[in-house]
Amino acid sequence: MSKTQQNRERILEQVSAVTEELQVLKILEQVNGLLSVSPADTELLHARGYLYEKLQKWSEAINDYLQILSIDKNDNKAQARTEMLKTILRYNNTDIYSSPNTNYDPWFE
Repeated sequence: MSKTQQNRERILEQVSAVTEELQVLKILEQVNGLLSVSPADTELLHARGYLYEKLQKWSEAINDYLQILSIDKNDNKAQARTEMLKTILRYNNTDIYSSPNTNYDPWFE
């Protein structure tokens, strides 16, 4: 196994174990470096999408999962993660004007 391959495997192992934001950012930088060499590596794209999820950067994670689906349309994990993140965004970005609660709106105080 080459040194680059060993480094790649070590980074992929660390992806699921990181918890603190600074650790996530450090691993994300390493994954980005590996992706600059092989941008079509779906395993690395999954790892980066997962790291973006940990940082709550939903749109970046969705972009990675959509890139995976453009490479492999049958990737079930990417399809499921994309749908989950779209659901999260749908709940986070509700329009207050579609069903306003006039009893507690701040402009009526």
